[in-house]
Amino acid sequence: MKKYHLSRKIYLFGFLFPIILLGLDSCANDFSEHFIKDRVYRQRVEEAFNYKVDRVGEQYFDVSNDSLTKPELEALHFLYAYMPDGDMIDLPTDYYLHNVRSTFATRDEMPWGEKIPELLFRHFVLPIRINNENLDESRWVIHDMVAPLLKGLTMKEAIQRVNHWCHEKVVYTPSDARTSSPLASIKTAFGRCGEESTFTVAALRSVGIPARQVYTPRWAHTDDNHAWVEAWADGKWYFFGACEPEPVLNLGWFNVPASRGMLMHTRVFGDYNGPEEVMRRTINFTEINVIDNYAKTAKAAVHIVHADGTPAGEAVVKFMIYNYAEFHPVATKIADAQGNTFLTSGMGDMVVWAAKDGQFGFKKLSFGQMKDITIKLDAKYGDGYAMDMDLTPPPASDNIPAVTKEQRAENNRLLAIEDSIRNAYVATFITTERATELAKEWGIDPLKASRFLTASRGNHRVIADFLMKHAKQSQRAFDLLDALSNKDLRDVTAAVLDDSFDHEDAFLNPRVENEMLTPYKGYFQTVFSAAQRAVFKQNPEMLVQAVNEHVTLTDPLAPQRISISPRGVWESKLADIRSRDICFVAAARSCGIDARRDYVTGKIQYKSGDDTSYTDVSFDNNVDQSSGKGIMQADYNANAKLTNPTYYSHFTIAQIRDDGFPYLLSYDEGEVDMGQGASWKNLLQKGTSVDAGYYLLLSGTRLPSGKVLAHLQFLNVEPNQTTHTELVMRDDILNRQAIGSLSTQLDYIPLSIDKERKTAVTDCFITPSDESKPTLLSKKIAKGDYILAILGVNQEPTNHVLRDIAKMRDQFNQIDRPILFLFPNMSDARKFRPYEFGQLPDHVMYGLDSDNKIQSRIKANLKLSDNVQLPLLIVANGDGSIYFETHGYTIGVGEQIVKLVNN
Repeated sequence: MKKYHLSRKIYLFGFLFPIILLGLDSCANDFSEHFIKDRVYRQRVEEAFNYKVDRVGEQYFDVSNDSLTKPELEALHFLYAYMPDGDMIDLPTDYYLHNVRSTFATRDEMPWGEKIPELLFRHFVLPIRINNENLDESRWVIHDMVAPLLKGLTMKEAIQRVNHWCHEKVVYTPSDARTSSPLASIKTAFGRCGEESTFTVAALRSVGIPARQVYTPRWAHTDDNHAWVEAWADGKWYFFGACEPEPVLNLGWFNVPASRGMLMHTRVFGDYNGPEEVMRRTINFTEINVIDNYAKTAKAAVHIVHADGTPAGEAVVKFMIYNYAEFHPVATKIADAQGNTFLTSGMGDMVVWAAKDGQFGFKKLSFGQMKDITIKLDAKYGDGYAMDMDLTPPPASDNIPAVTKEQRAENNRLLAIEDSIRNAYVATFITTERATELAKEWGIDPLKASRFLTASRGNHRVIADFLMKHAKQSQRAFDLLDALSNKDLRDVTAAVLDDSFDHEDAFLNPRVENEMLTPYKGYFQTVFSAAQRAVFKQNPEMLVQAVNEHVTLTDPLAPQRISISPRGVWESKLADIRSRDICFVAAARSCGIDARRDYVTGKIQYKSGDDTSYTDVSFDNNVDQSSGKGIMQADYNANAKLTNPTYYSHFTIAQIRDDGFPYLLSYDEGEVDMGQGASWKNLLQKGTSVDAGYYLLLSGTRLPSGKVLAHLQFLNVEPNQTTHTELVMRDDILNRQAIGSLSTQLDYIPLSIDKERKTAVTDCFITPSDESKPTLLSKKIAKGDYILAILGVNQEPTNHVLRDIAKMRDQFNQIDRPILFLFPNMSDARKFRPYEFGQLPDHVMYGLDSDNKIQSRIKANLKLSDNVQLPLLIVANGDGSIYFETHGYTIGVGEQIVKLVNN
């Protein structure tokens, strides 16, 4: 068989890593034993494997130099049968064989190995890929770090210990949608929830514990999503927050939000036949619904019919949740031959949108109230009309396991130790001061160098080496780093930087969208001669034609959206649509052509010659690209509560395409107050240019309860014409009636904050103030409205609320009302880092709720459970009346408070 083109080496964890198979010999497994015991399922895997190898190419499955046992070969066949094409093409077989042998060795090593059923081991331990992360060597690297910590522990105890280890390595920080590899998360010491959960699942699987990532693709009661982990022990699945260990399992800050969830799913590697409801099967994974583990649910049937009432068999049906001001599809099903399908969901409202052959229809479905609905595909493409729709999320319920004071104290002790270990590691990163010193030594701009070096965190050596080599001689070094995101700076490899920098006639930026960055410019400059590159640059349509002729689409939609590298596409001559598009942009940039994937529409585009505008690329010669552009303009009746509605918070625009479904225009949310982000004023007030077509302008007002007052407008944009409409924000008449009371004669201990300190890792920001004796609320609170919050420091719900308030800083300053943030204890106060949330409003005060008197009184007066998740936030009046309360995980609370106070 043909050897792999990287000579059995792969780029992992930021450097060139040779696969070494020493120490994991094959003698641990019986040659005669089957890995897959079920003969029928084994045959199904073999058929899928043979189909994959025939389709992609046998050269990408190379075991010619290895002696494999029967279990090893069957395990490899299972992985290859269902892995994305990109994983097969871009990584050598040795990598997967090493993972298989490491996993089998761990099963033999760990005391629970023999207890795990084959089904769970096959689908929740063996697979390396968890979501859409960059693959790395975490299976054996993490195993060697974690396995020694688990001696003598039960499976449940081991799950907790692994999660504590993960907390020691990684803490939550929001970032872009690309998912870093598990080892890159360790290297940078933080990650968003999708990265934390990917990392934690990888850690659990590395020690032989079945684990899976669980997603709520969108909450119904607030604008966001979340991911966490389920792990199996002794016959049962348990859930927990990744890198957020609690004293017991089945406990996380999201228990109550999860009770309001509409859908929780997990993507199981391969063709999985477990007890859970299957939402869809693809060639790579089985998507299962696990909502029953978290919330009260109901099942509803959906019937799809044509305009004449006949069944619309095999119609595509998308179940959508209103979130971030769009109808976001959370589940997609194909109706059966009679037009029927179903879904089990939390007890709230979804929009069900169905389409077939360009005909579409939609309807609200209230789970628990409606057992079935019929959707008629009678909506006419191009019809202009408007309608209101009220969408109600599921109610909340408490489902909190008991935790003793001793368990909580011990967990807090461990968290503090783990924080200190992680902080000590973070302290080794380059500081602003050190970066400035290095820049002066190298003779380069210290401001620019400092930004790149500090942002790179654990990857600072790669960035430092690059700057030291190139920045003094060429501005291109700064331009290249400036083109990268902060996440790119944290995990980009030297090979990618050198590849982009060294080819001066290529377009500089290596990133196309959120794919894994790999070197490609030198490769394409070898594939295409200088004469060919000159022809392509003169006429980029020649490159479009070359890509069309060279690349075959074998899996057009690639359900897991794992792209093949540009080099892998060109060498294999195979691609899905996304990988082909990325390959085209990469090849074009290698030829010096300014090409891109348009951020808003997702179209592939290029500039030719002296053109100032981009040209859309069509790989289908039968598609007419001349539909033209038009203007969409909307008036808005501004009011004191909301003067400038913002994209994703209040409205979105989606184009309804030929398949009958809406596709979001992804404008940059940016900094609206600085005029950079998408809002009514800078997008629709004077009009914005869009492709001619049929659009849905969707707006919504979210109430404190989570309910949404939505308004849908369907409109046409004609070429070279302006379409006028109105942006409607339905009024939310907030109730100013008192819901409870809080005496202002309660006392707290005022605390001071050092606002000047920005970068310290371990220093305390909060200290007792000059008025450190107990002070009555009435002495700090005027007669009007005030905001009071009990904070849960370093907890994700509190972090979200603080970022929301910081985002509304100017509006809070305008309403000029006191804001009091209280800490439950001094230990939490010392951990608080205000600079992590942006600039908070000017009127924020800090204090200690000694003995939790204020928190307890609020809970008692509002009849809240003792287990409510922090932050606990109220809007009250100096006369003692409470008008608003929220606790736990809520997005958009800053805007709700401003509206209420302005009401």
